[in-house]
Amino acid sequence: MAENASDTSYDLIIIGSGPGGYVMAIRAAQLGMKVACVEKDPTLGGTCLNWGCIPSKTLLDSSEHFHLAKTRFAHHGIKVAGVELDLPTMMKRKDEVVSGLTKGVAFLFKKNKIASIRGTGEITAVGQVSVTAPDGSKSSLTTKNIVIATGSASVQIPGFAFDGKNIITSTEAIALPAVPKRLVIIGAGVIGLELGSVWRRLGSEVTVLEFLDRIAPAMDREMTSLLQRSLEKLGLKFQFTTAATSAKVTDNEVTIDFKQGDKTGQIKADVVLVAVGRRPFTTGLGLEKAGVKLSPRGFVEVDAHYQTNVPGIYAIGDVIGGLMLAHKAEDEGVALAELLAGHAGHVNYNAVPGVIYTDPELASVGKTEEELKAAGVQYKVGKFPFAANGRAKAMDSTEGLVKILADAATDRLLGMHILGPRASDIITEGAVAIEFGASAEDLARSVHAHPTLPEAIKEAAMAVAGRAIHA
Repeated sequence: MAENASDTSYDLIIIGSGPGGYVMAIRAAQLGMKVACVEKDPTLGGTCLNWGCIPSKTLLDSSEHFHLAKTRFAHHGIKVAGVELDLPTMMKRKDEVVSGLTKGVAFLFKKNKIASIRGTGEITAVGQVSVTAPDGSKSSLTTKNIVIATGSASVQIPGFAFDGKNIITSTEAIALPAVPKRLVIIGAGVIGLELGSVWRRLGSEVTVLEFLDRIAPAMDREMTSLLQRSLEKLGLKFQFTTAATSAKVTDNEVTIDFKQGDKTGQIKADVVLVAVGRRPFTTGLGLEKAGVKLSPRGFVEVDAHYQTNVPGIYAIGDVIGGLMLAHKAEDEGVALAELLAGHAGHVNYNAVPGVIYTDPELASVGKTEEELKAAGVQYKVGKFPFAANGRAKAMDSTEGLVKILADAATDRLLGMHILGPRASDIITEGAVAIEFGASAEDLARSVHAHPTLPEAIKEAAMAVAGRAIHA
């Protein structure tokens, strides 16, 4: 990252260089603004590139290759003897992927003449940002607009003080020096399921404690029930309606106390990963002094144009709540940059997909059945299993199905849910369809290449009208 810029006056200062911040900086620069981005960490990219999305997906892919070599290669006529885990090399590859991408962001900043300012940013007044550099020196910057894009941090729960070794966050969970024999994960959300999959494939005994009665509660219940079965086949163990109450570390072993209804119990582990969610990161930003209003849960409150209650101060991404996803933050950054430049800018939140990168993957866009029922919306359902899809068969990856929800009266697509191979890639078809107001019939009439995984989407869309061909 570049050193502090000698210039001190800008059209736009963004605090935070995660997906929302750095994408907005680039788009704003393209639109002719003089932009600075203030980042407290040594590298650009925020949590996503450095400690979240990218390193976790790299480990998911590496651990999947290891698992397949041990369990499924023989079915393909590939005989592999003596498969061994080289964890340091796997971690080195992960670090190389992260380094390449963060350096790529730095290159894009230089290309677009964005001032990359290292330090902790604090809003001291409207149009004023003070930056404290790593050496403690301070500089003062002025700007027409300030954007808070500081993201989020792991939630800590009472009784589980993070020590970075035995009681950890996702940041440490992507860099463990050895495979823990016993790993307990608190929380059956996206982070817990993905990192649980990684370490289970590599040899850990993984137990997930979840306060609710299901995994991934924001997603379609039928699909998460199917995913749970797949994860149980992998070897993950789940305890639901379970509240973890405290943890004690003795001789490198953690004893976790929990409550399940009226009963109490204990479970022991070598490592405990707390993955119960993320909270907005607003520490040290000077928001109270600047008069910026926060919600009761600590999120920065904004209007439809991402402006706070203080004119000239805006916020995007995890720090404003809603879907806490990197791609949602990116689109908000683009939309706000375009709004500040006098153009139209919007994000269709109903068309933002969510993904759990397990095996099989679970991807979703639009409404779930539970949401439609709660809203009293009449709908039709079409389903198609990957077991009947030629490409999935050829790949030896047939778990899961495509599920399409369409309005009963208009046939307009309301939701798409995919459990199966490369669901993260093919869910985009559903996002585009919802963005353009397509119907299930539109998807059914669209020609799909054969043999491909997206043919399952076409068949599910045909199934809405009861005319799937291959089911």
